[in-house]
Parts: sequence; structure tokens; C-alpha cells
Amino acid sequence: MSPHRRVNALSGTHPMTRFEPTPFKPADTHPAMLGSLRPPSGVTPLNFSPGPTSLAAEVQTSIKALFDAERMCSMYLSHRSPEFFDILVSAVQRCRMAMNIPKEYEILFMHGGGHGQFAAVPLNLCTHGDEKATYLVNGTWSKRALTDASKYCRPVVVSSENQDGTFTHNPSLENLDPESKYVYLCSNETVNGIEWHQLPKLGIKAPLVIDASSDFSTKPIDWVGCNVGVLYACASKNIGHPGLTLCVIRRDLLGTPSPLCPGVLCYTTNTREGNLWNTIATFNVEVVNIYMQWMIAQGGVHEMERRAIAKSSMLYDLIDKSEGFYTTPIADPTIRSRMNIPFDVAGGDEATTRNFLIQGWERGIVGLRTLTPFGVGKYLRASLYNGVSMDQVEVLVAFMANFMKTCRTQHSAV
Repeated sequence: MSPHRRVNALSGTHPMTRFEPTPFKPADTHPAMLGSLRPPSGVTPLNFSPGPTSLAAEVQTSIKALFDAERMCSMYLSHRSPEFFDILVSAVQRCRMAMNIPKEYEILFMHGGGHGQFAAVPLNLCTHGDEKATYLVNGTWSKRALTDASKYCRPVVVSSENQDGTFTHNPSLENLDPESKYVYLCSNETVNGIEWHQLPKLGIKAPLVIDASSDFSTKPIDWVGCNVGVLYACASKNIGHPGLTLCVIRRDLLGTPSPLCPGVLCYTTNTREGNLWNTIATFNVEVVNIYMQWMIAQGGVHEMERRAIAKSSMLYDLIDKSEGFYTTPIADPTIRSRMNIPFDVAGGDEATTRNFLIQGWERGIVGLRTLTPFGVGKYLRASLYNGVSMDQVEVLVAFMANFMKTCRTQHSAV
């Protein structure tokens, strides 16, 4: 029995069984408590959502112009037309330029988001399905990637999960299994607020595989020095909108996918066909092209990193100096995410948090609480992707400072 079939057999689940998740329905129906991203009429939204999120203002302007120009928009442009081929070539070149991607790497635009890549990585790098692969688990998304990978390889798990199920630090890099076909990590855990500010150098020959969905283009990457084999990033946080996943693959890892790997997820097939094995997301590719052009004009990845540090430092500084009114679960500043900052209000007090969210929503500050099938956690999140400007973060910080001051004044008066 193949390792792939063995997983299914052990699951004990009939192939036709359907699981219908119960949607989380909060009792409080105020728009702010429902995660609404549309503030009252006439109020400009400031979107701090964990994703999808807003594009940079200049990028939005350029996208609108696509529909005004006297040419066929890429939204309905044939993917095999010479006009789209020019867009595709430009997008690949600009990605390579913006992120200093060496010539030894292929750049693909694929379907399926990060979840698709959870399966694509082992299906492409583990030919037989019983090879070892090390998974560094430091949060929600790396844990989810591990679950999918277990169907297609033999994961060696190195986790930093605490006994209570939380994550507050990164896993140890000591004694990694040298027989691993690759070592996987998520460079920024959006839910948990943990980030690898620099990719590690592992000390073993196994290539590094990186889920960079939420921090790609916000900091430089040492592709060769860190032995990067595969990096993927869904577009909807820093480089575009949902429906496209950028994948960077070192060429020496191509050519030996699992025979079970579907063509839509196969790096070798999509590389051989020049990104056009099936219908590529044409409009999404052009948006990435525009985003990379904007990023280069702004000063490139080093400028994006400078802004990310400045924006996140502004918010962390307020939290740290609030004397406990705001707290964040990650104490170590060397791993605090610059992209996603979890924080609570007044120790998680429900009434105070509700007032905070409603008052913010009335001022256009949205996206701090998003609903999931599992409800909402203790922490709100402020996401500070490339499309979030310094001015917008200043508005958020000023609101938080004033809210804290008002609450303390009211408490003192009681």
C-alpha cells in the first residue's frame, strides 16, 4: 500500500462523508462586531485587515486606468495572446528585479493559494511519498501546512507550541534531521504575530522551503546564502489580490515530482509550459506587475522593509508604554511580526473591547477583528502590509492613545 493510500485508510473516513462546519454567529449584530469593513457612509475606510487587504493608493489608481485605456483589459485578455505574453514577461522580470531573484530560480504564477502549496511542495519534492521533510511549526499556518504534508511525505516535526496551544517563540534549529528532503517554515505567522525577520542558515544540505504569503516583498531575501529551494506567497497581502500565488523554485529541484502530482500544482510542468499550462489568472498577473513597478519606484525591497519597521515600531511602542492597557502576546522584539500585530484591550474586557471596535469603525478603522468558523480569539490584530501607509498607522495609533486616555479618565472619575 502506498504511503498516500495509507493515510486515507487510517483516517477512517468514508470518501463520501461530508462535514458541514457550523458558522460562527455572534450575538452582537453591530457591524463592527461582525467584522464589517465598510464604515458609516461618508467615512473613508482605513483597512487593517489580515487579508485580503487594500492595495497601495497609487497601485489602485493604476489599476483603474486599465479600464480607461484604449486597449483590451487583461481581465478579459486571452492568456495566449501576444499582448498578455508581454505583460507576463514584464511581471516576471519586475519580480526578479524587485526581489533580487537569481537566474537559478524559476518564477511561476499558480492557482490554489497557500493551501495549494501545502500539498504542492511535498508532491514536487518527494518523488515516492515516503521521504522525510522537516517542518518548523511556529503558528497556525505552519501547523496547517504540516497536516496537508503528512499525506505526501514523512514529516519530522520541530514545534514551538506551548502546552496551552499558543505560540510565543520560534522552534529550535539544533539537531535538524540531515536526511530531510527539505526544511519548511512560515516566515510570518499572521495569527500568532511571529516573524523570522531574517531567514535562518540551517547548517544542513536540505533546501529551505518558505511560506512567505504575508511578508514577501517586505524584506530582502538571501536566496543563495540561506539555501532557499522554494518560496511561495499568495498575492492578496503585499503584492496583489486573491486568486494568484507567486512561486519561486530553484531549477535543480525540478524534474522529479511525485507521479500523483496534478499538473496544476506541478512546478516542472508549469515551468516547461512557460506559466501557460492552463489558463493563468491574467488580470491578477498584471496587478502584480503594477505592484512591483510601484515597489521599485518607491525604493525597492529595502524601502519596504524600512517602512515595515517604522510602522510596526510605532504601534508596538504604544502598546509597550500603555502600562498594560494594551498587551501583545509576543514579548521578544526579535520575533515580533512587523506585518500582523495582535493586541488586546483592557486585558480583553468584552465591554471595553466592544467600545473600542465600534468607535474605531465609526472613524473608518476597520479589519481589526475578523470572524472565523471558530469564533474570535482574545486578541485583535492590526495588519500593516505594504498597502497600509504610514499616515494610516498614525491615525490608528492616535485613536488607540486617545481611547486609552478616555477610558482611564472615566475610570478615575468613578
